[in-house]
Amino acid sequence: MKFTYGWLKEHLDTELDAAGIAERLTAIGLEVEGIENPGEKLADFRVAEVVEAGPHPNADKLQLLSVEAGTGERWQVVCGAPNARAGMKGVFAPPGTYVPGAGFTLKPAKIRDVESFGMMCSTRELELGEDHDGIIELPADAPVGIAFPAYAGLDDPVFDVSITPNRQDCMGVRGIARDLAAAGAGTLKQLAQAYAPAGVRAPADGAAGELAPIAGSGPGPNVRTDDPDGCPAFYARGVSGVTNGEAPEWMRRRLVAIGQKPISALVDITNFIMIDLGRPLHVYDAAKLSGGLVARKAHDRESVLALNGKSYALDARMTVIADDTRVHDIGGIMGGEESGVSDATTDVIIECAYFTPESIAVTGQALGLTSDARQRFERGVDPAFLDDGLTIATSLVTAICGGVASEATRAGSPPHETRTIAFDPAHTLALAGVDVPAGRQADILRSLGFAVEGTEILSVSVPSWRRDVTGSTDLVEEVVRIVGLDAVPSTPLPRVPGVAKPTATKMQLLERKARRAAAAIGLDEAVNWSFIAEAEAAPFGGGHWILANPISEDMKVMRPSLLAGLLAAAQRNMARGADSVRSFEVGRRYFVGKDNASDERLTLGLLLAGERAPRDWQAGKAGAPSPYDAKAAVEAILTAVRAPVANLQVMPVDGEAGSAIWHPGQSATLRLGPKTVLAEFGSLHPRLVKAFGLSGGVVAAQIFLDAIPQGRASTPMRPAYAPPALQVVRRDFAFLVDDAVASSDLVRAVRGADKAHIVDARLFDRFAGEGVPEGKVSLAVEVTLQPGDKSFTDDEIKAISDRVVAAAARSGGELRG
Repeated sequence: MKFTYGWLKEHLDTELDAAGIAERLTAIGLEVEGIENPGEKLADFRVAEVVEAGPHPNADKLQLLSVEAGTGERWQVVCGAPNARAGMKGVFAPPGTYVPGAGFTLKPAKIRDVESFGMMCSTRELELGEDHDGIIELPADAPVGIAFPAYAGLDDPVFDVSITPNRQDCMGVRGIARDLAAAGAGTLKQLAQAYAPAGVRAPADGAAGELAPIAGSGPGPNVRTDDPDGCPAFYARGVSGVTNGEAPEWMRRRLVAIGQKPISALVDITNFIMIDLGRPLHVYDAAKLSGGLVARKAHDRESVLALNGKSYALDARMTVIADDTRVHDIGGIMGGEESGVSDATTDVIIECAYFTPESIAVTGQALGLTSDARQRFERGVDPAFLDDGLTIATSLVTAICGGVASEATRAGSPPHETRTIAFDPAHTLALAGVDVPAGRQADILRSLGFAVEGTEILSVSVPSWRRDVTGSTDLVEEVVRIVGLDAVPSTPLPRVPGVAKPTATKMQLLERKARRAAAAIGLDEAVNWSFIAEAEAAPFGGGHWILANPISEDMKVMRPSLLAGLLAAAQRNMARGADSVRSFEVGRRYFVGKDNASDERLTLGLLLAGERAPRDWQAGKAGAPSPYDAKAAVEAILTAVRAPVANLQVMPVDGEAGSAIWHPGQSATLRLGPKTVLAEFGSLHPRLVKAFGLSGGVVAAQIFLDAIPQGRASTPMRPAYAPPALQVVRRDFAFLVDDAVASSDLVRAVRGADKAHIVDARLFDRFAGEGVPEGKVSLAVEVTLQPGDKSFTDDEIKAISDRVVAAAARSGGELRG
């Protein structure tokens, strides 16, 4: 939600400056994301007068200007604008000025052999509009030498406030002003007083805050609602004889300041009211309609060409506004182009309707269409503000565009029921710990628009614009945030004396160790959403847990694999220049388990992409990570969590889902026995890598933490380290095995040949070629022997070696001669 400081002061009589307003907004729960002063970037631009204008000696389309900018000297400027002439006043940028619309800093330059100092500027060069046909022309009474932002009223800070979804009343400037007034930042002006400068009048009897009714000429437009669930109230008024030119300067300036592009007076009026009061409206060109307007459900296969230039296919769930022949409006979200107003428009119909938030949400999500109007209707606009909203819009249209207004037509009725809550002021102290006198609480609620009666137990009537307040706890929140959240005392929870008992479960401890181990080997932790887009879930077999009411279509499916989020994060980082990505995440994945029941598993996913290491004069080119890098990372993490790594078997990946994720022949699983899979690792399938916008080799792994067997030890402490008294003995063996034999099977068999003395066995060489029979490979294994209380004798070492050879033979290994 954006608005300017000057705009806010139209509703709030305050002495606070912009910084004070920002501080007070944050204190009452309206977070200020930023304040920007658009006048700061134009501080060097000056109001100037063209004293003389003559032809350029070397160019027919250029002029040589003599410009006075209040500095006591005249500047020679070469200018190509067709409207430049002697006596006119405009905006001058001296040398050294940065021109935001052009993106450069001015320097003295020669143009066709004539020196030019500075420039006279167009609106595009100042980023105040798109006009670039000529330089800005200011009124004759514009004071020469004054800073242009001060003259044009651009020195007006712009607030960017984050509005939480429950605060629909603050989606307009007036709602924010109301909150600030309640917090003591100023006095809220009456609505009629705030709109008096724009031509909206108060009633003759001076009723506080009320708007004078409009005496219509002739019957109102023919409108009705046939969809009371989606559009329970449809109010409208016609205005004939309008002239749709430019909106007034004050209105265009405010819209431009917050990033809205001025279009025409009629459109700008509706946009202004939407932002000022949080009340979206729409204006139709009456000449482009066939018959009356009706709010109804769309028919299947109907379509509408929206104001954004896109055509949308509609269905029977969606509320639309249509005439006798076609749809003209996606109700409460966006109008249609075919009935939009133009410069030739003379007769209009102003629509002020109430659309239910649920209907807006369904339509917006189905069409993937967002708009400022949807943002407000989806949160819930004030259902009691239809008459006043229509009155203000009609008054502005007639004041700015002329014309004669008809009577108002009111079809249906808005769903407004006054809610009354019994509120005990003592509840504030009990719930929030803040002691606020009962009278002060009543005053706070009244200042926010609540009607309060009673003394001890208050009867509080909720205003129509506060859809979010439904109970006593909501009233406590209102009181506390206006008093100030910093008034809530910090009270520590009671703590039992002595050392606290550990509360983490074995699984939580294992998760912590795994996370710490992954970070220790150089991986960066990622934290992704648990829900992803359907397209991201598709390569992993699709999503099985679908959200019925997702935040957006990109967050609809509960992730079937952590790799989806890691791949998306890797793509974002690589697209922004990262040479490599080494990341991991710990979280849950969601899938269909046995008997088609929903299931979830705690998993650690890791991903290696890009360069394995930077280029080096010794190592040469930067290589890509290999599946063995992923395996090494998995084994390091499993070792840290005390998984039985020595007993793991390397086996192929099973199932169709696995074959879609992993590259065949470059991936495997680590298992305890044939059924218990602790981890998957390897290169990702090229199709999967391409689907996420990556290129090159990408390796990954998934460790299923809840499949790791938990030890029975009652303490997490390891036994004390007792180093052996004697040095180890190492022996190397080379075995011939079939090429299809997994080296890990051979190493495991060798390690188990003599469990009392063999403490380690590892593969250190693999050879195939000359001297090795076809279909065979030579695997060299280093065996580490640890003597006990005395050194090995030759006979003991030979006996152990014989057992190693025998164990290898049982796994298909033959000692190489």
